[in-house]
Amino acid sequence: SVGGGIPILRVLHDSLAHEEIESVNGILNGTTNYILTEMKREGADFAAVLSQAQEKGYAERSPEADIEGMDACRKTAILASLISGKRVRASEIPTTGITAITGVDLQYADALHMELKLLGSIRHQRGEIEAIVAPFFIPQEHILAAVHGVYNAVLVHSNHLLDTFYYGQGAGKEATASAVVADMIFASQHANSHIPVNLTEEEARMCSKEETYRRFFVRADASSAAAAAQLFGQDLTEVKVEEIRDEFAFLTGNMSESSFLDQYRALPGGRGYFRILS
Repeated sequence: SVGGGIPILRVLHDSLAHEEIESVNGILNGTTNYILTEMKREGADFAAVLSQAQEKGYAERSPEADIEGMDACRKTAILASLISGKRVRASEIPTTGITAITGVDLQYADALHMELKLLGSIRHQRGEIEAIVAPFFIPQEHILAAVHGVYNAVLVHSNHLLDTFYYGQGAGKEATASAVVADMIFASQHANSHIPVNLTEEEARMCSKEETYRRFFVRADASSAAAAAQLFGQDLTEVKVEEIRDEFAFLTGNMSESSFLDQYRALPGGRGYFRILS
């Protein structure tokens, strides 16, 4: 049930079979999207909203697979395998969940006119796959920024159609049951048929961190300002929020994932970072 009630696998396999898929960005877990939406709307902390989600049936009693990003990771691996035609293993996809996200992170996102969402992000270029599951800052004008609550959404970019967008409920018993029943009906209708799938046992070539470029948002101790300027150079842009004291926050320029991680580890007093969806 990748995408909950969204028939995204059928779309990629059938409707977009003639297209070369260049990227897929998706909100693939309704539980985490609900939690982040309610944390911002209510100003509540993570634990309180998780409990609320469990009471409403949007989160499991043992929610680790959702909140640690593992569910979204497995779904991202399926999507990456389908668009590349080669096997992408979930264990090869860097994954970060939402358990460490605080109200301060959401304040910074709001000040930057961005939304904070857990994304499965895939790029397919030059026969290589770049895939990651992590919380991203998403500009509010981006279509994925408007996806709230238990909804899932997938934005597909391909060579001829360019952007196509798929949206629907992604958590709760009805959305999950709908996806499962749809698969059961399809299987029964093709019980004596062979359905070809564009997928081999060959392992996909994954991009290295040196080949992956993006911008980052960073939080650090206030005393880290000089070190941050030295490490990240002129591309650093300070981010100030009036209500937040004793911190130094900034945006980086476009840089490789490996360079960023090296410089962030060298930064004294780092308090966390998020990737920016471009």
